[in-house]
Amino acid sequence: MTFKELGLDKQLLRALEAEGYTDPTPIQEQAIPIVLQGDDLIACAQTGTGKTAAFSLPILQYLLETPQDQPNAPRTIRALILSPTRELSIQITDSIDTYGKHTGLRSALLFGGVPAHGQLANLRHGADILIATPGRLLDFANQGFVDLRKVEIFVLDEADRMLDMGFIHDMKRVIAMLPKARQTLLFSATMSPEVKEIADQFLYKPLQITVAPPKETRSAIEEKLYFVEKPAKIALLRDLIRENRIKKGIVFTRTKYGADKLAKLLDQASIPTGAIHGNKSQNERQRVLNDFRKGRVHILVASDIAARGIDIDDITHVFNYEIPEQSETYVHRIGRTGRAGSKGIAISFCAREERKYLNAIEKLTKKRLTIIEEHPYRPSVETVSANDDFRRSNAPYQKDRDRNRNYYSRNRR
Repeated sequence: MTFKELGLDKQLLRALEAEGYTDPTPIQEQAIPIVLQGDDLIACAQTGTGKTAAFSLPILQYLLETPQDQPNAPRTIRALILSPTRELSIQITDSIDTYGKHTGLRSALLFGGVPAHGQLANLRHGADILIATPGRLLDFANQGFVDLRKVEIFVLDEADRMLDMGFIHDMKRVIAMLPKARQTLLFSATMSPEVKEIADQFLYKPLQITVAPPKETRSAIEEKLYFVEKPAKIALLRDLIRENRIKKGIVFTRTKYGADKLAKLLDQASIPTGAIHGNKSQNERQRVLNDFRKGRVHILVASDIAARGIDIDDITHVFNYEIPEQSETYVHRIGRTGRAGSKGIAISFCAREERKYLNAIEKLTKKRLTIIEEHPYRPSVETVSANDDFRRSNAPYQKDRDRNRNYYSRNRR
């Protein structure tokens, strides 16, 4: 099937063709007809499946086919897209502006962390589609700058992430401002009981689709594992970046402080590096992302909040500097590479205390990561034997190099 066969307007097809898109992804093929026929929708899909276009294109199509009742009246907000992070909101806006560049439709973007006057000025020019994070949207609405009473389509993007970030009450306040007669689209990477509760409460007889990432996406990623204790991780990371001459890679840490510290150490090693996390100002985050896209920064160090917010196709390497505590986070992290038909490499560093997280990841993905046994920072026998549980269960263990390597193969589950 092609986008043309989905019945999209020629102005949208023209924009898609300019971007090199002719065939929809599975989620686009399933979601676009549902949205166009006016049904509420629950779509379970991860980042990288093409979900932004799955709701952006039918929204643009609907607005083209059903113009405002009074053509010369000021534009009113007819579609609202609520997203959890500033980066994701910006990317959604970029996509809508790209797909809708020949339509004459206008979008506006609201997010916190920057002065409000620029966003307010843009909003006063009028907008058909509003993309916003919850906090700044409520701030503007409470001051009377935003009127949501004429919204016809409401998109709740990455609903599970929204809940994880504590936006449940803000989400409900926003929804209370919307007309009851509306179309609601909920997109989520996972369908937790909390997400289902939101869907049951705010959607009307929704249709539901679930789209897994294409099999070739995961197979396009080579997943490697290095057993290495914490103090040696930075040296191993530095060496791998240099040996592979990495020009575009992401390194994930579990904490904001860890991201800043690691970025500083890499910079000191003459590796152009930037950090991005929730404590950075919006201007600083955008500057780092732009430098990364343009190649002025080769390595981006990110905390998990950015795992779903970075949408750049030519990332060659992802490093799990620290194994994530949530198995699903691992899948989101490595999904930053191996995109758009290209190959990618995901490298994980596992210290002794992180093995329980590794076991959970392999159980979830049903795949064993490839152990790289020969490297200069392999833990010593003494380090391994310092683990009391290990000593009790492996008394006859021989302290030789080969069996030291075998320990990691045997004890990963």
